[in-house]
Amino acid sequence: MSPVTGARVPLLPDSKGGVPPATISGAVFNVANSIIGAGIMSLPATLKVLGVIPALVLILVIAFLAELSVEFLMRFTRAGQTTTYAGVMREAFGPVGAVAAQIAVGFTNMGCLIMYLIIAADVFSGNNRQGEVHLGVLQQWFGVHWWNSREFTLLVILLLILLPLVLYRRVESLKFSSAISTFLAVAFVTTCTVLAIIAIVEGRTQSPKLIPHLDEQTTFFDLFTAVPVIVTAYTFHFNVHPIGFELANASDMTTAVRLALLLCAAIYFSIGLFGYLLFGDSTQSDILVNFDQNTGSAVGSLLNVLVRLSYGLHVILTFPVLNFSLRTNIDEFLFPKKPLLATDSKRFVSLTVVLLVLSYLAAVAVPDIWYIFQFVGSTSTVCLSFVFPGAIVLRDLYGIATRRDKIIALFMVILAAITSVIAISTNIYKAFQ
Repeated sequence: MSPVTGARVPLLPDSKGGVPPATISGAVFNVANSIIGAGIMSLPATLKVLGVIPALVLILVIAFLAELSVEFLMRFTRAGQTTTYAGVMREAFGPVGAVAAQIAVGFTNMGCLIMYLIIAADVFSGNNRQGEVHLGVLQQWFGVHWWNSREFTLLVILLLILLPLVLYRRVESLKFSSAISTFLAVAFVTTCTVLAIIAIVEGRTQSPKLIPHLDEQTTFFDLFTAVPVIVTAYTFHFNVHPIGFELANASDMTTAVRLALLLCAAIYFSIGLFGYLLFGDSTQSDILVNFDQNTGSAVGSLLNVLVRLSYGLHVILTFPVLNFSLRTNIDEFLFPKKPLLATDSKRFVSLTVVLLVLSYLAAVAVPDIWYIFQFVGSTSTVCLSFVFPGAIVLRDLYGIATRRDKIIALFMVILAAITSVIAISTNIYKAFQ
């Protein structure tokens, strides 16, 4: 089996050719930026469904399994002759494996990019869900006009912010925007924490559920619908190779991933807990919807605006990192025998523009992120995060997997399959009730 064409060649020439290697700190920011995405918005709702204790356990368990699956991927990558996710799958399972990985990456990344644009549109231009009108920040400030509609606002964001960022040829070039994006995510969590503390002091919070309460509206099987949200929140495996192989030492990626996962786990549980404390059982699947209400005080209203703006800008700056891996993956799938994408300006720009246009059209057409979450989280993301890495270990093409590795891999595959089937079945059943 031959590796994917060009897979052994870095995206751009290495440091010997004048391009310095990426730094561990830059990798941490890029990994953290890849992890912290749309999933953070639905974490408070998962605490509402699961209860505080099971949600915390699930956040930690999935983070641990994500770290193991990345370690599996990088170990088998170094043992082979490829530097891409699809290349590792090709070596293990042939062309079918490579195609499966490319399709999963494409669906996952495209779904996430669409969710990011939907969230950005919700923040700045509001939304109308199930007859409930939620005004965006621009509409609250200036009133409803054509120039702050969802369609026009998204178009301006794409042209003035996203287009310049997605035209970078190296993912390392995005480390500064990734650092700003991570800072904005921390600011988002901090502001939510302040709001929650104020609410606790004023006695406006409800007692959180420590364990799930099962009744006619929440059944045992409904608990499994929270799993795709957290799995999606930790799915960054499609960026492991482009980020890891820009480092001077590929083994440094393990350190970067662990640091990023620790940071993200803390952020996830904080926003989940404080968001749930703020809104209790009225917590929406997209918590930003809860922040459009009038608090009755200038300080509260200002903090609400800061919460929405910080996260809206965060997802906008996360968009280029995911777009990077999506663009590379699609190019590898469509043009396997062509020169490296970064060296072909015409192909690079054309593919970039096409992806932006498709993301824009889908974000305008789909009003709610929850539908995309459930579909993507139960299918392509769970494959990328756990099923594919586990299958690679079980295949053990190079005979480097230990007995412990194979037991963990089998556990990951079985657990992912069971939870996904239950989540999909439950959502289908509820959709036709």
